[in-house]
Amino acid sequence: MKKQFLTTLALVSALSTTAALAQQKMDDMKSMDTAKKSATSAQANHMAKGTVKKIDDKTGWVLMAHEPVNSMGWPAMTMSFKAKDKSLLDKLAVGKKVDFGFVKEGEDYVMTTVR
Repeated sequence: MKKQFLTTLALVSALSTTAALAQQKMDDMKSMDTAKKSATSAQANHMAKGTVKKIDDKTGWVLMAHEPVNSMGWPAMTMSFKAKDKSLLDKLAVGKKVDFGFVKEGEDYVMTTVR
């Protein structure tokens, strides 16, 4: 009887260890998925609607009050975007509502299109 108890105890211990290792692997995979999503978001072209608040012609930065950006999981907010090409600035005016595309390049969010 004691031998059967010890065998059962060893089996339960082994199953607990296996379950803990499996959970750790699943957690590792989830963090990898999050990293992949972040990398994809950084490379993807995102679309937003917003109102131009300020334009800096010299540096090419535009302050936008934009609506939520679902592809980034962002709420509505006001933030700056660097114009990919300064010719995009010709399509903008303070107070104008526009649809625009942007990408993440390094630490910056770069406006790539304006409609």
